[in-house]
Amino acid sequence: MDLKQIEYFVRVAERRSFSRAAEMLDVAQPTLSRQVRLLELELGQHLLYRNGRGAEPTEAGLRFLEHARALLALAERAREDLQTLRATPAGKVVVGLPPRIARVLTPPLVQAFRRGFPEASIAVAEGLSAQVREWLLAGRVDLALLYDPAPSPQLAYESLYREDLVLAAAAGRQPPLPARVEVGQLGRYPLVLPSLPNAIRTLVESVCRRRGVRLQVAAEVDAVQTIVELAAQGDAYAILPRSAARGPAAEHPLSLCEIGNPRILNDLVLASARHRPATRLATATAALIRGLDIAGLLAPPASAGARGGPRPGRPPGQKS
Repeated sequence: MDLKQIEYFVRVAERRSFSRAAEMLDVAQPTLSRQVRLLELELGQHLLYRNGRGAEPTEAGLRFLEHARALLALAERAREDLQTLRATPAGKVVVGLPPRIARVLTPPLVQAFRRGFPEASIAVAEGLSAQVREWLLAGRVDLALLYDPAPSPQLAYESLYREDLVLAAAAGRQPPLPARVEVGQLGRYPLVLPSLPNAIRTLVESVCRRRGVRLQVAAEVDAVQTIVELAAQGDAYAILPRSAARGPAAEHPLSLCEIGNPRILNDLVLASARHRPATRLATATAALIRGLDIAGLLAPPASAGARGGPRPGRPPGQKS
């Protein structure tokens, strides 16, 4: 049976008139009459008879009217169910995050995801930006947040948050750090830096190379927390994103100074693969990530141990 024919019959039976039903359905009356007649032929019963006042259901028509209404209601519920499925993506999405951003971003991201997509699941894979980038190219993750990734025709990048790098030293170290150093002066400081191809190391080396600055690399350590501890103990200086120097990894007070001429900005980007079409769930998850307050999540509390530089929550470089 054709649902359209069933609906036409129900409207005629309810309104007791072909003309009024045709007007309500916005169809030509001959078309309406023909479709109802085809339904009668399929059922082998007269469902309606015409009289001077319009159309009345026959005994068979009254019996069928109950079934017809139930069929239409069932079809509407099925349509609504599928519309809900289309509006609420299902499946699984894998997001790659560097450890520093994963620490603060994972809880609000998972909470927002569970609220928005109760029929779906999310997995977070942690790794250094260079490693996560390879996972994205290989299809192991659907989306990734990367720090200063290398250009690639296979990947699409969208900048989400830019943050200045600062020079960090142990609080109370003598001589004290100035309020600001220029890139050209960074060669004076023994530094503890991540090893290549770490995104921060690559960025710092690139800026210094263009300025003809040769860095004193006293030690290479990949873990941000260990770099912070070494700087806090006075073993060397460190170049870090401000949030890393003031965030959860900074358990000990640090003295910070701005780097200028030029500023060195750490760029956090949302990355996706151009050669793989994004699923609806991946697209919706990307929108969730864009909606998170990344700057607020990275900003340290007022009681953070690090000292120096603009107060937390202010844009990079803005004076207090």
